[in-house]
Amino acid sequence: MKAFLLLLVSFTISFTASAQASDIEMADQFRADGKIYVVIAVVSVVLIGLFAYLFRLERKVTELEKRSK
Repeated sequence: MKAFLLLLVSFTISFTASAQASDIEMADQFRADGKIYVVIAVVSVVLIGLFAYLFRLERKVTELEKRSK
């Protein structure tokens, strides 16, 4: 178990280090064109929709659990 955790941590560190070392031209271009706000808005709408769906689903499951008791 310790070996697995050590392997997992080492992979996470290596991926993080490689992600920070690279230059992301696409994000720079979006920022320069002002399109980064559109990307942020779309991601925000998707996340809000996902959280709303999960919240409704949780309420329905809770109601079904109450009914079954």
